[in-house]
Parts: sequence; structure tokens; C-alpha cells
Amino acid sequence: MIRAGIVGGAGYTGGELLRILLNHPWCDVRFVYSRSQQGRQVTEVHSDLIGETDLRFEGEIHQDADILFLCMGHGESRKFLSENKIDPKIKIIDLSQDFRIKSPDQYPFVYGLPEAFKDEIRKAGYVANPGCFATAVQLALLPLAKEGLLKDEAHVSAITGSTGAGQSLKTTSHYSWRNNNVSVYKPFTHQHLAEIRKTLQYFDPAWQGEMAFIPLRGSFTRGILAAVYTKVSEPLENIREMYRSYYDEHPFVFIVNDSPDVKQVVNTNKALLYLAKHDDRLLIVSVIDNLIKGASGQAVQNMNLLFGFDETIGLRLKPSAF
Repeated sequence: MIRAGIVGGAGYTGGELLRILLNHPWCDVRFVYSRSQQGRQVTEVHSDLIGETDLRFEGEIHQDADILFLCMGHGESRKFLSENKIDPKIKIIDLSQDFRIKSPDQYPFVYGLPEAFKDEIRKAGYVANPGCFATAVQLALLPLAKEGLLKDEAHVSAITGSTGAGQSLKTTSHYSWRNNNVSVYKPFTHQHLAEIRKTLQYFDPAWQGEMAFIPLRGSFTRGILAAVYTKVSEPLENIREMYRSYYDEHPFVFIVNDSPDVKQVVNTNKALLYLAKHDDRLLIVSVIDNLIKGASGQAVQNMNLLFGFDETIGLRLKPSAF
């Protein structure tokens, strides 16, 4: 049985992680750490877990854990590890962006995209979970990079639900602003671009990482739809076969025949990819749940790999009917 601790368990990703781990057959959640909610019952914050757990938020780290999940805001994980001595035997999965590009010597983090680095993750002690946009875009482009077919600039328009902004209240997360509304933010400069470029260039060093990325805020709670296009000369059927072959050993990625929508993946760890060609342009539509495949579900998938389990254990989640 894996003994797990969650640091920063009061937010959206912490709540989703708890929901998954409490139903994982080989995991025992030993503690949930939160400075802001210390002493309160977990179900006072995550009311969907009523009847599932009697845990309370704690203010101390248990050193008898086998794995720590860091579910804090960006910049906080690096600060937490510098201020707390963690037994080197404890594995760590960080869900922030702090260690995706560069990690300190004492914590050599491996980038945790299973569809790209499964073997490296299995041998790792520390895993940097990918960003949600980065997951959707990388899954769309990985097979092209692997085969050296990503030669031109890639264009990405991707829309995310309000949970992608985290639980802290902001002007753009108010219901009255977000509802029945859509907006562009961080065009061409989104922080996930760095990790996308790093992964794609790992597979194809010749690609210079030119990417025009337009992120959008959507009027819905969860999910990401990314529409990616780039010039590729190969026939569509050849490309489809290449994608099917690439993802054949990756149980959560599916190549679909019809353009997918977000509702097909909400509350699951699935990624659906749709391929179409318009003259010499290849369109890839990628949909994921930003809180699961884009965060907490992928973290559990990585945990399964770290401990030698089948990566699907605890993650055969059913999609929403609405």
C-alpha cells in the first residue's frame, strides 16, 4: 500500500487528487497539509467528499509517507522544498510549474508526460507534472516531432475552463464576468510554451520551437479544447496511422474519427485527438479535462508508474453525462 501525503490540498487540484486517491485500491492518504485550512475537516472545503473521508487538514509533514504530492501555487513548491527537510526516500510529484524546465541538484525532477517519458518516469524519484495547456498541445504534436515532420510554425488556439485559473479569486474568475463570456489572455507569451518547446525539441532538435499560441478563457468550469494546425505534406491516412501507432501503448489517448468536444472527457483522464487536412495544413483537435489529465489524474498516472503499477489503476473514470 502506498502511503501518500498531499501538500496544498485545499485547492481544485488538491480536491481532485483526493477524490482519485481515496478510490485508488493501492493508496492510503495519510495526511493533507494546508496552512490556510489547518484543523478543518477536509469535507468542509471539498464537500463532494462527504462520506468518503474523515481526514482533517494538518500543519505538519509526515515523514513516513512514500510519496508527496505538491499542489501549491506556482513558486510555492520551490519555496516549500527549500524550507522543509524531506526524507530522500520519499518520492515527490509537483503539480506546479516550478521544476518543469530546471530543477535543483538535490531534487532532479523528471518531466512527467507519460506519453513522452514513460521509461524515465518509472526510474525517477521526483516528477514535475506537466501544465494543462502543455499536455493538450504536446499530445497533439508529439508524433509529428518524433517522426521529424514538425517543420513549419505551429498555430494553437486553446480554450480552458475557469478552474484553470485556480481557486484564488480574481477579477476574471467572478461568475458575473466569466459567465456568457470569452476572452484572450497571454497571447504568444503563455508560460506553458517553454515546456512545450522543450519536449518537442527533445524529439526533434532541428525544430526551432516556433509556435503561435492564443489561449482563451471559456465560459465553462473545466476542460480544454486545443485546435492546432501546421503544414505537413504527408497524406492524412499515413498521418492517422502514425498517430495510432505512436499512442498504441498509451492507454488514455484515443484517435477519434469525429471532431471531439470537451464534454466527452470531463471527469476522465482521457485525451481525444482528431486529425483532418485542409490542403497542406494538418489540423489536430485535442481535448482533455484540465483538472484530471491536465493535472491530478496525470499525477496519479505518474504515481502508478513510479511504483511499478499499471498506469491505469484508479483512473478508469467515467465521463460526465452532462
